[in-house]
Amino acid sequence: MTYKGLIQKYKEYLPITNDTPSLTLLEGNTPLIKAINLSSKYGVSIYFKYEGLNPTGSFKDRGMVVAVAKAIEEGSNHIICASTGNTSASAAAYAARANIKCSVIIPSGKIAYGKLAQALIYGANVVAVDGNFDEALEIVKSLSDKYPITLVNSINPYRLQGQKTSSFEIIDALGDSPDYLCLPVGNAGNITAYWMGFNEYYVKNKCTSLPVVYGFQAKGSCPIVENKIFTHPETIASAIRIGNPVNWDNANKVVNQSGGSIEAITDEKIIEAYKLLASSEGIFAEPASCISLAGIIQKIELGEIKKQSTVVGILTGNGLKDPDIAIKNIKKVKSIMCDEKKIKEIIFK
Repeated sequence: MTYKGLIQKYKEYLPITNDTPSLTLLEGNTPLIKAINLSSKYGVSIYFKYEGLNPTGSFKDRGMVVAVAKAIEEGSNHIICASTGNTSASAAAYAARANIKCSVIIPSGKIAYGKLAQALIYGANVVAVDGNFDEALEIVKSLSDKYPITLVNSINPYRLQGQKTSSFEIIDALGDSPDYLCLPVGNAGNITAYWMGFNEYYVKNKCTSLPVVYGFQAKGSCPIVENKIFTHPETIASAIRIGNPVNWDNANKVVNQSGGSIEAITDEKIIEAYKLLASSEGIFAEPASCISLAGIIQKIELGEIKKQSTVVGILTGNGLKDPDIAIKNIKKVKSIMCDEKKIKEIIFK
C-alpha cells in the first residue's frame, strides 16, 4: 500500500474532518533502528526512533502537518512561531507546501545555521530578536491573539496530536510497547505527545504495558529538574535551550504516571553520546537528540534500566541540522602530498 502521510494513515486517531486538507510531505514512517553494538555493550535491547529522517529533518513535521492543515481548514492563510530552529524549518516548509505565509521569530545568535538556512530557503519571513526563546514565544502569542495569524508552536493542540503518532509507529515496529522510553525535553511537548500516543494505542494493539518514561534536560537549561524558570538557559544542545517550558505541568504528569523521571545531563555527556552514537552505530543526530543516549547510559549505569529490557531512545533531529557542532568535535583533516607511500604509512600505521 502506498504511504500517504500521517493525516491519511492515522486519521482515525487524529482530529480530522472531511474539510481537513490532505496536506503532506510524506512525514512520519521513520525507522526504528536497533543499536546492535550498543545493545551488546550494555546488555539491553536499545532502539532509536530516528526522527531526523522526516522531510525537514526533525520530529516537528509530525505535529506541524496537522497544525497547518487545521489552520487552513479554519480559514487561515498566515502562520507564526517562535523557534530555536527545528520548528521554524518545519513551519516554513509546510507553509510553502500549502502556499500560505509563514513568519518566524528567533533568538538572535541562538539558532543553528542548518536550521536557519532551512527556514530562509523555504521562504519564511524570519525576524531575529535580542532575547531568548521564551521571550520570543511571548511575542508570537501576543501577535496571534491580536491579529488573524495562527500560532503553530506546541501550545497549538494539533501539534501534539500529530507528534503522538510516533508512539503508534514504535508499537507497530516492536509489536508491543518498550519497557522504557527515553527522550529530550525542551518545551516538553514531545514527552506529552508520546505518552498520549502510547495511552491511546496500546490497548487496541494488546500491548502488555506502558513504558516507563525518562526525560532529559541539559544541565544549563533544566527548569523542570530544578523546578525554577531559567531566565538565561545555556547549553550546546540548542533545540532544548528553553528556560520555561510550555508543557511543564504535562511533563510532570507523564513521569508521575509512568513511574519515570526527568533528569539533567551535562553538555560534556551530551557530546560524548553524540560522538558515540555516530561512531558506534553510524547514526548522525543533532546534539539535543543525543541526550537520549546519554540518559540511557546514565540509567543503565545506575541500574534503573534493567538488563535484557527493551529501551527506545528518541532522536529528534538530524545531525546535519547543526554542522558547526560536528566540525568543532571531529579530528582536523591534514593535507599531505599526493604520494601513495605516504598515504599507505598513514592508513596502515
